[in-house]
Amino acid sequence: MTSPSAPLDALATPIVWSDPEGRVEGGNLAFSRWLGISPRRLPGLPMAALEAEGQRLAQVVEAPPPGDQVRLRRLPFGFPGSEAQQYADVLLTRREGGGWWLEAHPVDEFPGEDPATVLPTALSAALKGLAHELRNPLAGLKGAAQLLARRVEGDEARELTGLIESEVGRLTDLIDRLLSPQPARAHEALNIHGVLERVLRLAESDAGWAVKLVRDYDPSLPELLGDADRLTQAVWNLVRNAIEAGAANVSLRTRIERSVRIGDRIHAHALRLEIADDGRGVPESLAEQVFLPLVSGRAEGTGLGLALAQQVAREHRGSLSYRSRPGHTVFTLLLPYTHEADDA
Repeated sequence: MTSPSAPLDALATPIVWSDPEGRVEGGNLAFSRWLGISPRRLPGLPMAALEAEGQRLAQVVEAPPPGDQVRLRRLPFGFPGSEAQQYADVLLTRREGGGWWLEAHPVDEFPGEDPATVLPTALSAALKGLAHELRNPLAGLKGAAQLLARRVEGDEARELTGLIESEVGRLTDLIDRLLSPQPARAHEALNIHGVLERVLRLAESDAGWAVKLVRDYDPSLPELLGDADRLTQAVWNLVRNAIEAGAANVSLRTRIERSVRIGDRIHAHALRLEIADDGRGVPESLAEQVFLPLVSGRAEGTGLGLALAQQVAREHRGSLSYRSRPGHTVFTLLLPYTHEADDA
């Protein structure tokens, strides 16, 4: 029998499947990355053992209820022997010939709190330490930019000093929000291409002519509800990662995605933003944990950029995924145009 893993590896939804005896036959790459394990460790494991606490999954697998599908809410997942846990809403579907397909739709671990204000413990501690260290240098940069703005002449020079002041202000605001978390700011209508142009201006200032920046925009895109500063931070992290991976070309592509599933909801329309580059790609050794905080493929890296970008995607009820090989890496940000979850 041909393994179903190859076509399923292209999906962002974590999926695992079992044989008629309830033992795992395999899982797609999204499932392995989400759980933080090697795909080779899954086959032969009792599917029920993936439930970190409780027996709800075991009850379904060992004593199947009537019907072809079963839904389980907020199931805690974890690989046996690991203390790490992930939470997901689960859809179990019977396989032809026996066994189950299991789709995991990740949910926030803290349902009573706004996901925009909840950071993983390691990320929160690391960011707060960095925030304290960055306050004084940022204040110095702002003062220097203001002094420089009074002395320079020419539109381009003024634009650059304005960019410095704007970015210092944005980073200072980010630090304040990390040190004293507040409820997320109300999302406002924005032009996503305005956000991308701001990021590209930063990239041009950072990389100069060493990197070719390509715009592949759909000019008909409607305005998106979001936080422009947070989205700028997320996209800039992705573009900067591409530059630091040795890319000679970085492309930003925007399109409309229709009838797209994000988490456990299907949205009529979503923004699909792809950041593609021809750099070295994601190291194979980090493929399963690239979104975890403090994980970096560079000795000088902090390992916070991708974790922050994923957090921003979740704040906007979206998702961040990637595919990578040397010479071709694409990070895909999906952001719904409507927040059906708010109306449910």
